[in-house]
Amino acid sequence: MTEIEVSVDTRYLSAGANRYAAAADWGEDGLIAFGADTNICLWDPATSKGITKLLSGHTAHVRAVQFLPRLPGDKSTYLVSGGDDHSLRVWSIDPEAGISSCHQTIQDAHTAPINCLATLTVTAESRQVLFVSGGADATVKVWTLDAEVHQVSLLQTIKTTRKYFPLAIALSRLPGDGELNAGCVILAVAGTSSAIQIFTTGVDMQFSLQANLPGHENWIRSLDFVREKPDYPDSDLLLASASQDKYIRLWRVHKDTALSALNATGMDVSAKVLMPGNKIHKIKSGDSGNHFCIMFEALLLGHEDWIYTARWARTAGGDLQLLSASADNSLSIWQPDQESGIWITVARLGEVSREKGATTATGSIGGFWTGLWSPTGSSVVTLGRTGSWRRWDYNADEDMWQQNFAVSGHTRAVTGISWSRDGSYLLSTSSDQTTRLHAEWKTSHTWHEMSRPQIHGYDLNCIDSLGVSSFVSGADEKLMRVFTEPKAVARMLNHLTGGESRLIGVEDSALPDAANMPVLGLSNKAIDVMDHDADPAQQPGVDVPNSNSDREALDPASMVRKSALEIDHPAFEESLSRHTLWPEVEKLYGHGYEISCLATSHDGKLIASACKASSVNHAVIRLFETEHWTEIKPPLTAHSLTVTRIRFSPDDRLLLSVGRDRQWAVFERQQQQQQELSGDSTKDGNFGAYRLLQTNPKGHSRMILDAAWAPLSSIVGDSKSVFATAGRDKQVKIWVNRQKEGKQVFEMALSVAEEHAVTALDFAPAGVAGEQLWLAVGTEGGKLLVLELKAEGDGVSVVSTNRVKADLSLPKAVTQLAWRPEVQRSEGVSECGQGRELAIAGEDGSLRIYSFLSPVGER
Repeated sequence: MTEIEVSVDTRYLSAGANRYAAAADWGEDGLIAFGADTNICLWDPATSKGITKLLSGHTAHVRAVQFLPRLPGDKSTYLVSGGDDHSLRVWSIDPEAGISSCHQTIQDAHTAPINCLATLTVTAESRQVLFVSGGADATVKVWTLDAEVHQVSLLQTIKTTRKYFPLAIALSRLPGDGELNAGCVILAVAGTSSAIQIFTTGVDMQFSLQANLPGHENWIRSLDFVREKPDYPDSDLLLASASQDKYIRLWRVHKDTALSALNATGMDVSAKVLMPGNKIHKIKSGDSGNHFCIMFEALLLGHEDWIYTARWARTAGGDLQLLSASADNSLSIWQPDQESGIWITVARLGEVSREKGATTATGSIGGFWTGLWSPTGSSVVTLGRTGSWRRWDYNADEDMWQQNFAVSGHTRAVTGISWSRDGSYLLSTSSDQTTRLHAEWKTSHTWHEMSRPQIHGYDLNCIDSLGVSSFVSGADEKLMRVFTEPKAVARMLNHLTGGESRLIGVEDSALPDAANMPVLGLSNKAIDVMDHDADPAQQPGVDVPNSNSDREALDPASMVRKSALEIDHPAFEESLSRHTLWPEVEKLYGHGYEISCLATSHDGKLIASACKASSVNHAVIRLFETEHWTEIKPPLTAHSLTVTRIRFSPDDRLLLSVGRDRQWAVFERQQQQQQELSGDSTKDGNFGAYRLLQTNPKGHSRMILDAAWAPLSSIVGDSKSVFATAGRDKQVKIWVNRQKEGKQVFEMALSVAEEHAVTALDFAPAGVAGEQLWLAVGTEGGKLLVLELKAEGDGVSVVSTNRVKADLSLPKAVTQLAWRPEVQRSEGVSECGQGRELAIAGEDGSLRIYSFLSPVGER
């Protein structure tokens, strides 16, 4: 047996961003870096590739990400990150070479989570970069990165007064001669208090407290400095502070006396002095003797909820603009009026609140958590509560901001994945209570989230496809729900993915146009699409005010118009969450606890399911037939604890189950029912009945977590059956049926030991694997490998072990694996000719598709 480290082609990466205001940054190279669970995602909005890299290293959620200023002559860009693991990590990124690596790790940089970061170049000659971190341990720490020796050093630790937690930090050069020498740096710190603390440096580069700026009435979420006139070193600084009190305050930092600062505003001095709360704060720059003053400049009103970020940028014409992101689900772009100097909103992006209270920071939508400018100031992105990004690009010809598609992903563990039967799309479900559909956009040959069929109120645990246009899912609610694809979504997917077969019979079918989720509802209801100019109040199901109708009220803003899905690009986030839902067609009851796993037969006529259990009474497998959606009784019994996985054999003749009780069980379809099923005949209460064929109470020494059938029918004939099991005992075991005492009995043919507990298994389809068997294996440590097996006679041997490179592994457990079926188009050409694609679901919230060349280990 040979062991090989294989390289794979990354076809698709998907992950939802962490909802922290400081967890994303847009670098000078055009890359956006954002935290996603314990990962850092790299995304270039200028391309349609989506997420291009996942940087793993942190052991807890990433809260703060910041690009360091790029020094002259450097080929690499440096990125610093911090999170709940109390550590700081410095990353080296070379976008041209596609190389990214963790350059240095500072363990226990703080004694509590790191909330915010700020960076500044000391001098180009010294090749040093200054950055500051603020943590929930009520400290601010000052660090330097020496680009020559590539080392980070701690300069100073500042304990915040009154023990508030820093949430925002800003660094800048003070107005002066433009050279950043000792005593010329200003630091602003704010957080879980209503005041801003101002620090300046001395000759020894040590910060000292100079002033406290009052004014806000709640926690301060964001701080950002900008030089009013960038070409003038003596130009004043402007500081923007955004708060949970729904206001943005602007502060002016001026070099000289208070009187000159007032004169610089161009307003009447006496009027300025008499304004309440307009105290002028005098500060000095360490030991240099330079004096400065800070005064309140303007109050920006307009947002209706917490403001998370406020960031400066300049237009192509040099005009100063401020971008603010708020929990009221809007982005605002502010600019001073040329005549009066009053700050006004020149653009408002996002959405108008559909319901009072629905977009509050603690409400169902949660608004926008951060807003970022592109380096040129011509694009903005924002992060919403769903973990998805929204993007707008400025069109100078039309003088307007136009929305463009961005990236999205799950925000919690991906608990289940399933390919459609024809392999045209991938379904994923997650503990974030959503089901998402991912497919390849034919225009750019890149993968994107195309639809969000299910938005639920419970954590979703499992999913499986029923044919090419429906699926069933299970959640923490004791029942399963069946969904079918609406015509509007089918037409959109056909147009974007080029799947002609998807529309066969759809136009004339009884399928609904689209689906809608009523307010406070869990069931997606079928609705008809509206014309673009139709009045929502006239649509069926809409509650008209002052009417006597007892029809159920629907939200007109969430109804689907025809134009919403007649698009030439992947859907925007608001369309995904409102217009691409799938209608629910059936509920399946019977279990007493949360659904743990389910599986559908390959012919789509049976559904097998199990729930969480601690006794024999609940550790049963229930079968449902899909013609009349009735349960086949009695349920199948074999286990005493939770069943963790159920799998039908390729011909649906056998049913395999594994569980936490360390045993596996194989059930066989009764011969009479097998014949009835093939003839499409039914018998009430006995349709497709299975009986227990064999159990192995000691299949593994610890709980069994996954199992998979091998596709042997085209290799060694229909009489041979092989399956694999894996568990907490770090073993992968292969079981083969053998003739013993006149009976077919499954016995272990091979055992493969791994370093970590094995959490996921899947055999590649027969058409993919050829003469060899490919078994994909995922571990609790996030490692991925493909075992190349060969079945000969009554035995199975390992030909090679192909391990995926460490930088493509997951930082947490692999929760499920699924090989893609070969996609056949109308011309009969397979789409998998370039590689064999494996979908990987992770506990870190990431969904990945890797392409393996054939053979797996190309040697």
